[in-house]
Formats: sequence, C-alpha cells, structure tokens
Amino acid sequence: MQAEVHGEEEEEEEEEVGDAEAMLWSIQEALERQTLQIGASACGATAVVDVLKLLGVDVTPEEADRCVQTRLRRNESPLPDYLLSRSEAGATHAQLIRGAEEASKGEAIGRFFHLHPRRRIRLVPWLAGWIRKGAVPVATMNAQLAVPKGEEVPDAWHHQLVFGVAPNAVFVTNPLDVVSEREAHRRLCSESVLLIRREDVLLRWTPDCSLSGLSESQRDPRWKALDVAGQVKQMAQKQEKEEDGREPTHITIPAAYRSGVTLFALRHSDLGQKLLEAPELPLL
Repeated sequence: MQAEVHGEEEEEEEEEVGDAEAMLWSIQEALERQTLQIGASACGATAVVDVLKLLGVDVTPEEADRCVQTRLRRNESPLPDYLLSRSEAGATHAQLIRGAEEASKGEAIGRFFHLHPRRRIRLVPWLAGWIRKGAVPVATMNAQLAVPKGEEVPDAWHHQLVFGVAPNAVFVTNPLDVVSEREAHRRLCSESVLLIRREDVLLRWTPDCSLSGLSESQRDPRWKALDVAGQVKQMAQKQEKEEDGREPTHITIPAAYRSGVTLFALRHSDLGQKLLEAPELPLL
C-alpha cells in the first residue's frame, strides 16, 4: 500500500512538471532568431517583430516601430517636461496590440491580462497552457523590482517576449535570459510607477524651475497624489535622507504602463477566438 501511495505521488509530480513545460523556440533557436533591441526605448516594438515572426508574419523592425509608435524620452527638455516624457517613454501594452495588428495588416490580435493587483494563478503553468495552444506571450514588467542584490536598479520598465517556460523558469528574449517564476511574477505584479534616478533629476533642476504644472496636471491626478513636486524639492534641497544617512537615490513618478502579459495569436484561428473569449484572471 505504501509503495502504491508513493507511486501516485511520483505520478502527480510528473504531471505537474509536464504542465509547466512549453517552448515556442529552443534556447538555440532563440539565440539564432531573436531580434535585438531595434532602437531607443523600443523594447515593445522589438518584441512585436518576434511575435509576428512566430506567428508566420514577417515585418521589418522599422515597420514594427512605426506601427507601435514608440515614444522617446525628451532628454533636452526642462525637468517638468522631461519627467512627463519619462512617464510614457517606450510603449504600453495597448500600443503593442495596436502595432502588431497594424503591422500584420489585421492578421494578428493581442489580449492583455492584468497581473496587478495580484491574481489567483500559478504563472508558469498558466503561460505553458497558452504556449502549448500556440499563443505568443509578451511580458510587460517593472524591471525595477526584484533587482538582484548588488546590481544597479534598471532605468525603465521592459517588454520581453516569453519564448518558453519550465518548472520555476521563464525564458525571455532581448536580452536572452532565464528568470525564476517568483522573480518574473514580482515584476509582473507592480503598481504603475517609475523610479527616476537622482542624477537625472538634479541634472535638470534649477532654483527657478516651476513644478506646479505637474501637480495640477489634469490628465493624471497621480502626479499630485505622489507629490512629485515635493519629492523633487526635497531631493534638491537635501532635506530627506535614507536611514543610512545617504541622500535618496530616486524619486517616484506615475507610469503609463500596466504590468501583465499580452498573448498574441492569429485573428482567424480557433486560438484567436479563445483568446478573445477568455475571462479575466481572478483577483487573489
């Protein structure tokens, strides 16, 4: 009897492992076929190129970028406009969906699944299930979360094609990498905020710099809720210090992006229909 129970447990473990494995490309294929970053802030358009490639639709990087309408940082602008540009630089998941549809002349569709607030799913098995059906996932992640100890905090969010999963592993491109399920899930479940480095703020700060426009912005009340103007002033005046006595390293501003996963498929396919009809992921 004991041997029977042990055998059943092993069988369940094997099934669980099998449910968590799925690959669109092998690692070698990803090395050979992935598209590297095609331009400044263009990780979203880069991902779209490879999404369409996997769906059998070839587009040039230039066409993908034009369709996604990548937004650039306004590095030469005064601080208030620079911060506004940073909040939306790159692309949102909605731009990726529209861009893929336009670049493929309507052949491709995308469906975004929010992962914030936290959802009741196991990330790797959920991704594996869709990948096995032929869907192509793109993760929109806050790369500023779950930063390994000793590494510098990245300067932006990131869109990455997910070309496969395995137990406790998510395989992504641009750059080619494997991240743990826990790490990926943390970055995929984030508030829509962005950290701006101290040096990028102080480089553009002047004593007569007016930040009132940020707090009074009608398009996004979060600028006022986060007191971005107050954060900048405190940083500039060196009034606020961290517990260890150092100056604060970043300010926090609103971000246009939402964390989650966009699944892509061909419009006129059973999978495309299933994707459109799939329910939202349940809240935890």
